[in-house]
Amino acid sequence: MDRAPGPSVRLRLTLSYAGFLMLAGTLPLATALVYVLQGLPGRAIHANGSFLIDRPLLLGSFASVAAVVLAFLLVCGLAGGWILAGRMLAPLTRITEATRVATSGSLSHRIRLEGRRDEFRELADAFDAMLARLEAHLAEQRRFAANASHELRTPLAITQALLDVARDDPARDHGELVGRLHAVNARAIDLTEALLLLSRAEQGSFTPEPVDLSLLAEEATETLLPLAGRRGVTLHVSGDTAPAAGSRALLLQMTTNLVHNAVVHNLAGQGTAWVTTGVRPGAVVLTVENTGERLAPRSVATFTEPFQRGTGRVRDDHAGVGLGLAIVRSVAHVHDGTLTVVPRPAGGLRVVVRLPAPPAPTAG
Repeated sequence: MDRAPGPSVRLRLTLSYAGFLMLAGTLPLATALVYVLQGLPGRAIHANGSFLIDRPLLLGSFASVAAVVLAFLLVCGLAGGWILAGRMLAPLTRITEATRVATSGSLSHRIRLEGRRDEFRELADAFDAMLARLEAHLAEQRRFAANASHELRTPLAITQALLDVARDDPARDHGELVGRLHAVNARAIDLTEALLLLSRAEQGSFTPEPVDLSLLAEEATETLLPLAGRRGVTLHVSGDTAPAAGSRALLLQMTTNLVHNAVVHNLAGQGTAWVTTGVRPGAVVLTVENTGERLAPRSVATFTEPFQRGTGRVRDDHAGVGLGLAIVRSVAHVHDGTLTVVPRPAGGLRVVVRLPAPPAPTAG
């Protein structure tokens, strides 16, 4: 929005300092003059008839001296005010310059204001923290866009190759080709739907409603029982009622992703997964554990990043699209919850989601 130019803050502060100094000097002078004049007659006459004090003359002399004093105060106020205002506004100038640099697209610049903590220091530190978060968020978005483009390009390239083969070899069995095209297209659809779900989860646009995590755990487990049976994984569901507040669809997707992850990244033919819910002081907890290979803590820390898969986590027809735990993290975040992912000492993974407990209903 265009605005008309106005006097700078430094100039206004300078005029304010000078005006205050002039006022502070004028009031004592005026008070002293009134006090002196009230105690003097119009003229004081000596015994020999000469005038000792001429009141009008005294008033004129006092006015001349007062004018010199006020002029001195004005000059000192303007000069000193200009210098003091410049020193006081120097941190604000640095913050403004940093803002212009950030506006141009460079988020790596930091103010790093020196000195003791005051209002300007707190503002500069808050601005530096904001720039750091924006830089990290932008880097994550760029990395996500690059990974998503790569993941989407793979099925498209496979589809193009299969179509080229069919065009160049009309005698080839089209049934096999259609089957492979169907599988590749289904994976591309799954990836697109997962990206849309992740975007929806990050936006957090939903109306909270009462949700029981224990019921969601049972529903997700029943849905994935056939897959667990085919892979030889035993599912155990236990725990107490875990009332929460949020989006049922998002929380169900979060629970399903966790159980699915525990099934597909497990020991083939002899794996076990445990799904438990519980209530803690001020929070409800969903815990999903599974057996599996031993995992390094450093690699486990990357599992919540989009399209990240740990060593030994083989990608197959049921391994998902690499967004499972990323969606879980986003859903937990928009519900003001936390996600903890740690390796189990005996092998496998342990995932804990903590969500705030809903406020207790008021009586009456």
